[in-house]
Amino acid sequence: MLGIQTFDPRTGGNMAYKALTHPWAAEKLAILATDLAGSGPVAIYDPHGIAQTALALLPARIEVAGIYTHDSLKVGQPCGAWSLLALADLPRMAAKTVWALDFSHAVMENRLSGLLPAGSHLRTLAEVRLPDSMLSVAHTYLDGLNFGTNLAFFRDTAEFSTRLVSANYWSRYGADNVRFWLRLYDQAGQVLHTWEQAVPRAGQAIILDSAEIRQRFGLPEFTGQLFIHAMGIAGHDVVKYALETRGRGDNPSLSVTHDANAWPAARYANLPAPGPGEDVVLWLQNSHALPVAAGSMSLNRMGDTRHVPLTRPLAPYETVAVHMAEIMPGLSWPEQIELRAGGHVVRPRYEITQRTRTRIAHLNVQRADLRPDPGIEKLDSRLFGRGYLLPFPVPDPARYRTLVLPSPMAESLETLPVRIDGFDAEGKNAGSRFMGCLPRDHAMLCDVSEFMTTAGHGELVYDFRAGGQADGWLHALIRYEDRDTGHAAETSFGAHIFNTVMTYRGEPQSYVGPPPGLSTRLFLTAAIAEPFSFCTLIYPASAAWRACSDTSLYLHAADGAVIAREKIAIPLSGSRVLWPHEIFGVAALQRAGEGAYVIIRDTTCRLFGYHGRKMERDGRFSADHMFGF
Repeated sequence: MLGIQTFDPRTGGNMAYKALTHPWAAEKLAILATDLAGSGPVAIYDPHGIAQTALALLPARIEVAGIYTHDSLKVGQPCGAWSLLALADLPRMAAKTVWALDFSHAVMENRLSGLLPAGSHLRTLAEVRLPDSMLSVAHTYLDGLNFGTNLAFFRDTAEFSTRLVSANYWSRYGADNVRFWLRLYDQAGQVLHTWEQAVPRAGQAIILDSAEIRQRFGLPEFTGQLFIHAMGIAGHDVVKYALETRGRGDNPSLSVTHDANAWPAARYANLPAPGPGEDVVLWLQNSHALPVAAGSMSLNRMGDTRHVPLTRPLAPYETVAVHMAEIMPGLSWPEQIELRAGGHVVRPRYEITQRTRTRIAHLNVQRADLRPDPGIEKLDSRLFGRGYLLPFPVPDPARYRTLVLPSPMAESLETLPVRIDGFDAEGKNAGSRFMGCLPRDHAMLCDVSEFMTTAGHGELVYDFRAGGQADGWLHALIRYEDRDTGHAAETSFGAHIFNTVMTYRGEPQSYVGPPPGLSTRLFLTAAIAEPFSFCTLIYPASAAWRACSDTSLYLHAADGAVIAREKIAIPLSGSRVLWPHEIFGVAALQRAGEGAYVIIRDTTCRLFGYHGRKMERDGRFSADHMFGF
C-alpha cells in the first residue's frame, strides 16, 4: 500500500498529494530527493501534516532524523514509523539539513530563523512548486483550483482511436484564460509529447482527438495515458470528460466512458469476470513517477479474502494489460473481481473483447470509510419515499437484454438487500423484481427484460424484507446486449436520493452548491453524422415531486455560442430518449460545427442520464452515465 493521503469524502482532497504528483513537480521532486538522500540525516518540519505522503512519493530513500510539529497537541503522536517531536527542540537535533514541508521558502525561512541546528541548511517544497504561469490562484498555492488535473486512457493504433470531449465550463464561474497543460505517455511510461492548448472562449468545446494529436506531432502508435492540467480555471477543480473509443476500418468497436476520477484509491470493484468467448483485460496505468513493485497490487473474487498478487512490476506511468482469464482462471460472468490497487492507480478501465467487438467501461472506487447505516432502513417514507435509488435505462426489451449486477462498493459491506422497480417512459409502473438479500460474494444477475415488456427505465432500490444492511453507496453494473447483432455495452454507477426537499447525510446531491440537489445541468455531445449521439434522460423521484419536469435543451456551437433551444417535459418517474440531430435538425448541427454539444438544464428537479453513440446501419452502440457541472 502506497502510504499516501488522497481524497477523503469527509475532508475533501489532499492538495499536497496533487502538488507533489503533478508530472512537472515530480521531476523536481526526484532531484530534491537525490540531494536529501546524499545529505545525511534530515530533520523534517511538517507544518501541514503531509509528511507521510511526501515521504511515500520520494523516489530515493532519505535518512530521517526526526519529524517536528509546532502543534503541542500532536507532540508524541505517531507519524508513520516516527513519533512527532516538538519544533522547539529542533535546535538540539544533529542534522545537516532541515526539510520544511511548505511551498513557501520565505515563510519557512522566517519561521525557522533561530531554530535551525548549527551548520544546517534549510530546504523546502518551494523547489518543486509549479511556475506561477501554471497557477489559477497565485496567492494560495494549495488551492484546489491550482490542481484541476486528471488522467485519461489514450490510444491511437491501427485498430483503435480515442477522443476526449468536454467543454469550458469554468467560464461560467468567471474564468477567461483557460489553458490545458498536456503530457502524453506511451505504454512503457515514456513521455511522447508535452504541450499546451488554449480554450479561450466561454463554453468552448474541448476535443482531444488521438488521431489529430498523433498527426500534429508526428507520433508513433501509442497505448498509454494522457495527463491533463486545466489552468486559469474558476469555480470547479474537477476535469470532467467523456472518452470515446472507436474501432478503425472493419473493427466494429464503439465505447464511451466517464472521466477517470483523479484520486487513486486502495480498492476498486465491479470488474466482471469473463463470459463465454470473452477476453476481459484490465488496463492498469501507474499514476505516479514511482515504480510499482511486483506484488503491490492484487485481485480477488468479490467476497473472497484470498487474493492473487500481480507479479509484474510497473515502471513510472506505465500501462499494462492484465488478462483476467490468465490471472483468475475458473471465474466466469456474472462473478465479480475486486482490485486491490494500493493507491497506485486512478480509476482503471477494463476492455472486453468478444469475437471482433470490444467494449470499454470503468471500475469504481470501493470506499474504506463507509460503514452500514441502520438509519437508511428507518428513513421516514413520508419524507424520503423509497430513499436511495439507482436509475438506469431499459431499452426495448424485445430487442435488448438489460442485465443488472449489484456490486458491493464499500470494504465493510456484507449484504445487498435490493429490488428493481420498472417504469415505462410515461412514469407508470412496469413491474418489479425482488433480488433478495444478496451476500457480498453473490453472482446474481437480474434480466430486467424478463419482467418489463416496454422500454423505459429501472431503479435499483433497497428492500429489507429479508433483512440485510445498507450504507447508501449502492452500485450496480448494467450490461446491455443486442439480441439481433450481439453488440453489447455496459456502465456502472451508484444510488442517490432524488428530488426530496428534506436531506439525509448530504442527499439529494447537487451538481453545484449544497444539498438538496433540485436542479440539473448535464453535458451531451451532438454528432452531425454517424455514430450519432443520444442520451436517455430519466426523471427519478424518491418521493412525490413535480408532475413533470421543465427541461431546456441548449444546442451550443463548438465556440460555445448558443445556436438553438428546445423544451421538453418528462413525467415524474418517466424517461425520454433524446437524439440531438432529431431534436434540432441536421442543418442546425451543421451550423454548430464539429464539437457541438447540448446542455440539458432544469431548475425544477434533478434529472439523471446516460449518454452514448450509435450506428444506425449496424446497431453498434455505447452507453455510460452522463456528467454535469
